[in-house]
Amino acid sequence: MRDKILTKNFYVNQLNFKVLGEFDDYLIVGKDKIEIHFFGFKTLDPKKNYGQVYIRTDDIDTLYQSLLENNIQIHPNGGLRLQPWGQKEFSLLDPDNNLLTFGQKN
Repeated sequence: MRDKILTKNFYVNQLNFKVLGEFDDYLIVGKDKIEIHFFGFKTLDPKKNYGQVYIRTDDIDTLYQSLLENNIQIHPNGGLRLQPWGQKEFSLLDPDNNLLTFGQKN
């Protein structure tokens, strides 16, 4: 993360995660059985960032709809769809261009 306040606001206020821990240049957020750790990286270039997380869920349709209703931008190539490998998935980017893909076994 380049900016802890920006990252925290995105995950807490837009994706409904809770802060589990916060230290000088470190942030831990969690939701359900998910825990994501961030470390400070002030010189991170979001255009060159290839960070990604795959998050499994058991109610992807409701999650997707709630994000749309809250005007959370879904990745242009990551709309909700059934993938050939049997997962129903969608993706979005956080403020540092970390790719978050949410999936549910179909």
